[in-house]
Amino acid sequence: MKSIDLLTIGEPLMEFAEVQRDGERLYLPGYGGDVSNAAVAAARQGAKVAIFTALGGDFFGQDFLDLWQREGIDCSSVIRPKDGRTGAYFISYGADGHVFSYARAGSAASLITSEELPLAQIASARILHASGISQAISESCADAVFAAIIHAKSNGTVVSYDTNLRLKLWPLERARAIIHGASALSDILLPGLDDARQLTGLERPEEICAFYLGLGCGVVALTMGKNGTMVATRERVDVIAARPVEAVDATGAGDTFDGAFLAEWLAHRDPFRAAAYANAAAALSTLGRGAVAPIPERAAVERFLQSA
Repeated sequence: MKSIDLLTIGEPLMEFAEVQRDGERLYLPGYGGDVSNAAVAAARQGAKVAIFTALGGDFFGQDFLDLWQREGIDCSSVIRPKDGRTGAYFISYGADGHVFSYARAGSAASLITSEELPLAQIASARILHASGISQAISESCADAVFAAIIHAKSNGTVVSYDTNLRLKLWPLERARAIIHGASALSDILLPGLDDARQLTGLERPEEICAFYLGLGCGVVALTMGKNGTMVATRERVDVIAARPVEAVDATGAGDTFDGAFLAEWLAHRDPFRAAAYANAAAALSTLGRGAVAPIPERAAVERFLQSA
């Protein structure tokens, strides 16, 4: 019996976003980390969500537990070693958009091992979601995600994976090997176009989708920014148009897409409809600063869709 809609695995990060106030540069705290953002996005669309990670025994770790509890996210399997540390990142804004600086080395989440996986929770989820970042933060995490994926598949849990390439965390050749391996085991793949071009060496979206389908994925939803999302299955390939807005900050747009896509896909198993919904949710998430605060609730997404 599947009691959880979505279980995400990865690293949460405290966010500090730059603001200019009275001529001074200040950094306001918030929440980040790709799979945590996706979990919040899915929960705000009405999905029953859980998260597995490790947090430090610090105030930041407690902040995340408080956030997830407010959002109705099950964090019962979260590990919290007393001597652990919660990672953080800083967002600065310049002429070319936002710039990220990270303080995550040695975080509690990066020390997770396969032996600590919540196997019963993985088996009870309808979807398991992880990402390239989940595997990039350490070798033990890379192994743990593979073990989680294999356990999910053996228990009838759908596997979702966002390639989410971060070359500051690992070299491209290792990233390719690990991400391609995880992609080949995934049922739903959620790559971004720029990352996919680096990972595959291919340029055209159609070629990239065909490559990932060839690895064994059943659904590929390739996000292409203002050019929409190319959704590909073995039976159909189509581009779902983006929803134009006056964007303020796209920090959490990709993660919002992931969470909204998966929550909507669970309702009807139609990836094309799910992408249209997720495009709208992602667009709305760019109307405010930071990763989590602007993620819309389902009612806001539905109003936006009806008004278009």
